Amino acid sequence: MQSPCQDHWEAALHLIKYLKGTQHRGLHLNSNNNFNLEAYCDADWATCKETRKSLTGYCIFLGGSLISWKTKKQTTVSRSTAEAEYRSMGSTTCELVWIYSLLRDLRVDIQTPIPFYCDNQAALYITANPVFHERTKHIEIDCHLVRDKYKEGFIAPKHIASKEQPADLFTKILIGTRFMYLVSKLNLVNVLTSSA
Repeated sequence: MQSPCQDHWEAALHLIKYLKGTQHRGLHLNSNNNFNLEAYCDADWATCKETRKSLTGYCIFLGGSLISWKTKKQTTVSRSTAEAEYRSMGSTTCELVWIYSLLRDLRVDIQTPIPFYCDNQAALYITANPVFHERTKHIEIDCHLVRDKYKEGFIAPKHIASKEQPADLFTKILIGTRFMYLVSKLNLVNVLTSSA
């Protein structure tokens, strides 16, 4: 922000063009009685060229409707892809706990365990395998959080193929066809045609 250059200007123009082209798109909230939560998380390891910090991205659905999403640079440098993914799982778990508590306060009954999709097998092994947990003391807080919620039966971590992972939208630069395919998984609608 203090010393913008041409690259920053071009990125800002790219964003404005994207927003202008999608101004009639909106979230579709289903009116059915399905109150099942589903979470997808992803990380892009060491994506920041200046700090080598990874990006965390997640999206959470309630009854097939997107209700929460986030992209954020992780606060520390991860030493591996698995560590970056596991930190992403920790952030997503915190958001799920908050949403679950909010819905319970509103007297909405949510089924657990909540399906929790991650495309990194190593991160899933860390969740399920105490031996892996012992070798990952540098990510101990996230390990305890995610493992505790897994043991409680709050989340059910599952593998998802990278090509089907909607959270990739929040962590990676994607080519047009893949981008549009994953956007379609977010259940966005064209507001002008759906209100007619």
